[in-house]
Amino acid sequence: MSTFSDPDTVSSYAEMAERNVPALRDLHHMVSILLGERVSSDGRVLVLGAGGGLELRAMARLNSGWSFDGVDPSPQMLDQARAVTHDFAERITLREGYIEDAPDGPFDGATCLLTLHFLSREERARTLREICRRLRPGAPLAIVHHSFANDDAGKDKWLARFAKYISTSEMGEAGNRINVEAMKERLPVLSPEQDVAILHDSGFSQVELFYAALTFRGWVAYRT
Repeated sequence: MSTFSDPDTVSSYAEMAERNVPALRDLHHMVSILLGERVSSDGRVLVLGAGGGLELRAMARLNSGWSFDGVDPSPQMLDQARAVTHDFAERITLREGYIEDAPDGPFDGATCLLTLHFLSREERARTLREICRRLRPGAPLAIVHHSFANDDAGKDKWLARFAKYISTSEMGEAGNRINVEAMKERLPVLSPEQDVAILHDSGFSQVELFYAALTFRGWVAYRT
């Protein structure tokens, strides 16, 4: 995760995220709707991987009574989150660290967006178990990350498609610098089937796919 301490990466994160993740603003809107089905008007939401603050800002705008605990390991990205969410600061608490540094809750809902694909299968499972432990029974969790067939042929095919998407977007030259081989090494991507199995094994049920865009998948699931 050292990438997110690089000043250039941090300063351009919002722009890069909007260009890399198809329909990012719509995705945040969908996440807010899905959580809102079960989170009360004065609910408390855990946001893991809160650096940058984009999903925090979107959810805070749409849900004026929600409060948020955001956790992220990058102090630089948390600084950006503070700036982005300045208008909602009284409802947002940000903490540097990982899931073990989050409050015990119980929370009424949680999100983990564009984060889990950086974690190994074992660390991902541990993180999801710890999120589950902090949720009320029946509380929703929304997750979104890279998830596609993870055999060699599948990785080559889907990452090439992702690189093509970026290179033909407004990013232009920046997209052409994406190194597929480096991404294969850096991201311990799991298949959608494996991701769903880990959610079930971590204490979640009623796992539903709500977002699929090239290499990205998003699910909503509920604490058993």
